[in-house]
Amino acid sequence: MTPVSRLLVVWMAVLCLSTPCLHAQFTFHAQRDPARVEVKSATGQWLATLTKDCQTVALLGPKRTFAESTATDAVSHDVWVRTLPKPFDGEKVPQEWLLEALRANHVKAPDILAMGMQYLHDAPVIKQGETQIAGDASYGPASPSGSRAEGSDFNDYLGITVYPDGRVDTPEADQFRCMDCSGFTRLLFGYRVCAPNKSAVFTLVSDDSRKPGELPRRAVQLAECGTGLLLVPDQGKQITTFTVLQPGDLVFFDGDDNDGTAIDHVGTYLGLDASGHHRFISSRKSADGPTMGDTQGKSILDGTGKYATCFRAVRRL
Repeated sequence: MTPVSRLLVVWMAVLCLSTPCLHAQFTFHAQRDPARVEVKSATGQWLATLTKDCQTVALLGPKRTFAESTATDAVSHDVWVRTLPKPFDGEKVPQEWLLEALRANHVKAPDILAMGMQYLHDAPVIKQGETQIAGDASYGPASPSGSRAEGSDFNDYLGITVYPDGRVDTPEADQFRCMDCSGFTRLLFGYRVCAPNKSAVFTLVSDDSRKPGELPRRAVQLAECGTGLLLVPDQGKQITTFTVLQPGDLVFFDGDDNDGTAIDHVGTYLGLDASGHHRFISSRKSADGPTMGDTQGKSILDGTGKYATCFRAVRRL
C-alpha cells in the first residue's frame, strides 16, 4: 500500500465517525458548462466539486446555518468552500489536499463562508497574535452627506501596512475597522483564506490586474480580473438564471445610478435560503458593514428587489 493509499484509508476512517461513511476510493465524474470534476465516494455520495482553472472548491461538510437578525430567512446546507494552492487543471484531482480539506470540514475549521460571517454586526473579536483579524466591521467612515464613504480596504480594517505592487500602503486612521465591498472580498480571499497547507493562494494588488492569481482593488476590476473563471459575463442586464451558482462564487452588481453602467458592488454567494431565494453576503453602506440581511434592500439575487435587478456577473475564483 502506497503512502497516499494509507492516508486515504486513515482519513476516511476518521470521517466515518460522524458523517455518512466515505469509502477509501474516490470516483471522479467530468461535467461541462463549466468544465469541472465532481468527486464522489464509492457509494455515490457527493464529496466535492473542482472547477477547471479555479481554486475555490465546494466540499461536503457538516450541515450548518447562516443567519442574521436583519435577514428574513437563514441559509442552511452542507456545502463548505476552501481553496486549492493553485488552479485545478481539470484532470488530476489532488487527493491528499482533498482529504485534508474534508478533514478540516469534519473538525469545523472555518471556511470562506464561516469567515465571512465573522464580520457581521456584534460579531465577536478574533485575534491572531496582537492583530484583530475578525469582529464587527463598518463599511467606512461617515461622510458629510450622512452616508458611509468608500475606500476602506482590508488593511484599513486590520490597521496594518501592506506592500501591494512593491509600494507602501499604510492604513487610514479614520478607516480603522472599516472595509468596503471589495475590501471585504480581498480580506476573505486574499488575507484570511489559506490552503490546508497554509500557503497563500491569491495575491493582493492595487492596479487593474489581469494576471491569474491576483485580486485587484475595485469591484469592477475583480469582475474583469484574470483569476478563476467568469461564469456569467456582464451583459448590462439582470441575471435570471442561477444554475451555475455555487457557494463561494463572487457575485457582481451595478447598483449605483451615478457611475454609469459599470459594476460597482461585489458579494459572495452563500446559497439558497429557507424561502428558496439565492442569498449573498457583502459589505454595504446601508448596513454599515458586511451583511447577509435585508436592510434597505434584500441580499438576494432573484426577484424584483434592489440587488436582484442590478445583478450582473458571476466569477468563480
